[in-house]
Amino acid sequence: MSAQRGIRIDNVSKTFSARGKRIEALKNVSLDCAPGSFTALIGPSGCGKSTILRLALGLEVADTGSVEIGGEAPRNATSAGVTGVAFQDAALLPWRSVEANLALPLDVLGLERARYAGKIASLIELVGLAGFEKALPGELSGGMRQRVAIARALVTDPSVLFLDEPFGALDQILRRQMNIELQRIWTETKATALLVTHGIDEAVFLADKVVVMQSRPGRIARVIDVPFERPRRTNLFSDPRFHALNDEIATVLHG
Repeated sequence: MSAQRGIRIDNVSKTFSARGKRIEALKNVSLDCAPGSFTALIGPSGCGKSTILRLALGLEVADTGSVEIGGEAPRNATSAGVTGVAFQDAALLPWRSVEANLALPLDVLGLERARYAGKIASLIELVGLAGFEKALPGELSGGMRQRVAIARALVTDPSVLFLDEPFGALDQILRRQMNIELQRIWTETKATALLVTHGIDEAVFLADKVVVMQSRPGRIARVIDVPFERPRRTNLFSDPRFHALNDEIATVLHG
């Protein structure tokens, strides 16, 4: 595991232009994610959740304010393999096997694949896909493909993990199973995690704190600490305290 790094977003604003109109994606957003923490961003579509991730990955540049990953510029951190990312679409290359898909970030960064053979094998074991090393994406279920995507995000041993609705396309039963698996994987890797989600229960189950956003322009409405001890188990989903916190977040979202 590489040294833990936090995420610092300081007074960031971002504007886009579309069809001659100016759209404020984010306005004066500040957020600190401590090293080794798990933070969830939740809010309506268009509130700037994914824009925050793109800024933190160095794919976009803020108009004002600053974004740092462990004190570094996002592009520097990404090019050094400090960050890993998994999206809603697993985006696996259909002609590559499971292990070859895991090796894709190594190829992009120009790293020697042979040096990471043990790492790839251990990640396949970690996400529960031992025996499927040579399988192609078309031979895997949706949940299995997302496991490959998460393992691929971890192959460079990143200290920061970005998750942009990685289970958004899965049904509710499988999504809950994957939440449990993600918690287990995160616990073992100790990466700083930032999750974008539309699921309140997913945010509360996984995160140390839930950042509730509102749109027009995108801004943080409230940051809510999650008090439940880890590891969190399936019985938490039926706990009255869990439902009370879900209701509190829903009230902020719709307020």
